[in-house]
Amino acid sequence: MVQNTQLRNELVHTMALEISLIESNIAACLTVFMLACTVGYFVVWNVTPSLHSPLMAVTNAISSIIIVVAIMVLGSAGASLASEICAFFAIVLASVNIFGGFAVTQRMLFMFKKKDAKGR
Repeated sequence: MVQNTQLRNELVHTMALEISLIESNIAACLTVFMLACTVGYFVVWNVTPSLHSPLMAVTNAISSIIIVVAIMVLGSAGASLASEICAFFAIVLASVNIFGGFAVTQRMLFMFKKKDAKGR
Protein backbone atom coordinates (compact mmCIF):
# COMPACT_ATOMS: atom_id res chain seq x y z
CA MET A 1 0.00 0.00 0.00
CA VAL A 2 2.86 2.37 0.79
CA GLN A 3 4.40 1.73 -2.64
CA ASN A 4 1.11 2.54 -4.39
CA THR A 5 0.80 5.81 -2.46
CA GLN A 6 4.40 6.73 -3.21
CA LEU A 7 3.97 5.92 -6.91
CA ARG A 8 0.76 7.95 -7.05
CA ASN A 9 2.44 10.93 -5.36
CA GLU A 10 5.37 10.76 -7.78
CA LEU A 11 2.99 10.64 -10.76
CA VAL A 12 0.99 13.61 -9.49
CA HIS A 13 4.19 15.55 -8.78
CA THR A 14 5.44 14.85 -12.31
CA MET A 15 2.12 15.96 -13.81
CA ALA A 16 2.11 19.14 -11.68
CA LEU A 17 5.63 19.89 -12.89
CA GLU A 18 4.55 19.46 -16.50
CA ILE A 19 1.55 21.73 -15.96
CA SER A 20 3.81 24.40 -14.44
CA LEU A 21 6.01 24.15 -17.55
CA ILE A 22 2.91 24.56 -19.70
CA GLU A 23 1.91 27.67 -17.76
CA SER A 24 5.30 29.23 -18.46
CA ASN A 25 5.08 28.66 -22.22
CA ILE A 26 1.42 29.18 -23.01
CA ALA A 27 1.88 30.53 -26.57
CA ALA A 28 3.68 27.41 -27.75
CA CYS A 29 1.11 25.19 -26.06
CA LEU A 30 -1.79 27.02 -27.69
CA THR A 31 -0.09 26.68 -31.07
CA VAL A 32 0.30 22.93 -30.60
CA PHE A 33 -3.31 22.69 -29.43
CA MET A 34 -4.63 24.52 -32.51
CA LEU A 35 -2.53 22.36 -34.83
CA ALA A 36 -3.75 19.20 -33.09
CA CYS A 37 -7.37 20.38 -33.45
CA THR A 38 -6.89 21.06 -37.16
CA VAL A 39 -5.20 17.74 -37.87
CA GLY A 40 -7.77 15.88 -35.75
CA TYR A 41 -10.64 17.51 -37.59
CA PHE A 42 -9.36 16.47 -41.01
CA VAL A 43 -8.44 12.95 -39.85
CA VAL A 44 -11.79 12.23 -38.21
CA TRP A 45 -13.92 13.62 -41.04
CA ASN A 46 -12.06 11.52 -43.61
CA VAL A 47 -12.72 8.23 -41.80
CA THR A 48 -14.96 5.83 -43.71
CA PRO A 49 -18.19 4.82 -41.96
CA SER A 50 -17.01 1.21 -41.58
CA LEU A 51 -14.13 2.38 -39.38
CA HIS A 52 -16.23 4.68 -37.22
CA SER A 53 -16.93 2.23 -34.38
CA PRO A 54 -13.27 1.18 -33.88
CA LEU A 55 -12.25 4.85 -33.95
CA MET A 56 -14.84 5.70 -31.29
CA ALA A 57 -13.67 2.78 -29.15
CA VAL A 58 -10.11 4.09 -29.22
CA THR A 59 -11.12 7.68 -28.44
CA ASN A 60 -13.31 6.46 -25.57
CA ALA A 61 -10.35 4.52 -24.16
CA ILE A 62 -8.10 7.57 -24.39
CA SER A 63 -10.76 9.75 -22.78
CA SER A 64 -11.19 7.29 -19.92
CA ILE A 65 -7.44 7.44 -19.24
CA ILE A 66 -7.66 11.25 -19.25
CA ILE A 67 -10.48 11.12 -16.70
CA VAL A 68 -8.57 8.76 -14.39
CA VAL A 69 -5.45 10.94 -14.44
CA ALA A 70 -7.48 14.13 -13.93
CA ILE A 71 -9.21 12.59 -10.91
CA MET A 72 -5.79 11.70 -9.52
CA VAL A 73 -4.68 15.31 -9.95
CA LEU A 74 -7.82 16.59 -8.22
CA GLY A 75 -7.26 14.16 -5.36
CA SER A 76 -3.65 15.15 -4.78
CA ALA A 77 -2.69 17.43 -1.93
CA GLY A 78 0.09 19.34 -3.72
CA ALA A 79 -1.76 20.33 -6.90
CA SER A 80 -1.90 24.02 -7.76
CA LEU A 81 -5.11 25.84 -8.53
CA ALA A 82 -4.25 25.99 -12.24
CA SER A 83 -3.70 22.23 -12.42
CA GLU A 84 -6.99 21.60 -10.60
CA ILE A 85 -8.83 23.85 -13.05
CA CYS A 86 -7.20 22.06 -15.99
CA ALA A 87 -8.09 18.69 -14.46
CA PHE A 88 -11.72 19.76 -13.99
CA PHE A 89 -12.03 20.85 -17.62
CA ALA A 90 -10.30 17.65 -18.74
CA ILE A 91 -12.92 15.60 -16.89
CA VAL A 92 -15.78 17.61 -18.38
CA LEU A 93 -14.49 17.50 -21.97
CA ALA A 94 -13.50 13.82 -21.83
CA SER A 95 -16.92 12.94 -20.38
CA VAL A 96 -18.64 14.80 -23.21
CA ASN A 97 -16.46 12.89 -25.68
CA ILE A 98 -17.29 9.52 -24.13
CA PHE A 99 -21.04 10.06 -23.90
CA GLY A 100 -21.17 11.66 -27.33
CA GLY A 101 -19.26 8.72 -28.77
CA PHE A 102 -21.74 6.28 -27.29
CA ALA A 103 -24.68 8.31 -28.64
CA VAL A 104 -23.24 8.51 -32.16
CA THR A 105 -22.34 4.81 -32.16
CA GLN A 106 -25.88 3.95 -31.02
CA ARG A 107 -27.32 6.00 -33.89
CA MET A 108 -25.03 4.28 -36.40
CA LEU A 109 -25.98 0.84 -35.11
CA PHE A 110 -29.65 1.79 -35.37
CA MET A 111 -29.10 2.72 -39.04
CA PHE A 112 -27.86 -0.81 -39.78
CA LYS A 113 -30.72 -2.50 -37.92
CA LYS A 114 -32.96 -4.57 -40.19
CA LYS A 115 -36.41 -3.17 -40.77
CA ASP A 116 -39.48 -5.38 -40.36
CA ALA A 117 -42.04 -6.10 -43.08
CA LYS A 118 -43.95 -2.86 -42.38
CA GLY A 119 -40.87 -0.77 -43.08
CA ARG A 120 -40.20 0.33 -39.49
